[in-house]
Amino acid sequence: MILVMLCFGLAAQADEVSICYNYDCAVTARVNLRAYQLRAARRLLLRATDAAEERKAISLVIGLFEVAAGRQTPTRADKGRNVNDDGVDGRMDCIDEAANTTTYLRLLEGQGWLKYHRVVEPVKRAPLLVNDHWAARIVEQKTGQEFAVDSWFFDNGQPAFVVPLNEWLAGAEPDEE
Repeated sequence: MILVMLCFGLAAQADEVSICYNYDCAVTARVNLRAYQLRAARRLLLRATDAAEERKAISLVIGLFEVAAGRQTPTRADKGRNVNDDGVDGRMDCIDEAANTTTYLRLLEGQGWLKYHRVVEPVKRAPLLVNDHWAARIVEQKTGQEFAVDSWFFDNGQPAFVVPLNEWLAGAEPDEE
């Protein structure tokens, strides 16, 4: 039994994080990420054999953690972008999404589960004077290339959009089918 506990280390314990919602982080809430959710995240990340695979895993883990948060907060009602959830309790704008995604990424980094990336401060793009947009940001350790991790485009619980930062700054958006 002790050997099993040592193999999982802190991954078997629950973690509590603070998230925000209702635009501009107007409301904050504590979310308890359960041990099984953390184990699932850990498995996804540790399977990555290179930086590109780790970015795909990060995208999935952000969705997984959003589902967990949505079970404990009204954020389950959040719809992609800002047009389909106006006035709904639990709605999230890009500021909320960038803050929460950064919180989740820092948790992963703190657990030592990111092998190929490090987490840095969120980033803002302003393609129009009144159209600021925020995203979380990671840096590939080997190359120094930066990536935006943007969960704003999709409904709660969907994988995040991860794209090279220069493309995101130029206005890149996910292909929606």
